[in-house]
Amino acid sequence: MPIKEKIKQDLNFALKEKKELEVSTLRQLLAAFLNKEKECMEAELTEEKEIEIISSEAKKRKESILSFEKGKRQDLVEKEKKELEILEKYLPEQLSKEEIEKMALEAIKNVGSKEMKNMGKIMSELMPKLKGKADGNLVKNTVKELLEK
Repeated sequence: MPIKEKIKQDLNFALKEKKELEVSTLRQLLAAFLNKEKECMEAELTEEKEIEIISSEAKKRKESILSFEKGKRQDLVEKEKKELEILEKYLPEQLSKEEIEKMALEAIKNVGSKEMKNMGKIMSELMPKLKGKADGNLVKNTVKELLEK
């Protein structure tokens, strides 16, 4: 079942169960899909683009959590964490640091250089393979650590 259809199905269920936070989160996500469809002038998004949108929405929640923690707004931190949990259900399973490290070493080998100046080439080799499966900052930091060794 396509991700968008699963989200619509889950939205209907959440409406029936009166789960307000889940309803608002899923509606926001469907709105993000609709905006992207209009932007790209496509009738249907590919699964890859859907995952990209969900990842983007999840990233926004993570950034909000950090901001609200700095502002000592625990009530908003909890809300954002719950929304993040809802969004993560639709993302592919995230890779572990060890799996990212293994793929990063392979990318370094493919690029043929362990110099920091080639980090951009390494990242452009690596990121398409990890899109939606790993946090970009974790990947960047992992590659950095490997290059500094």
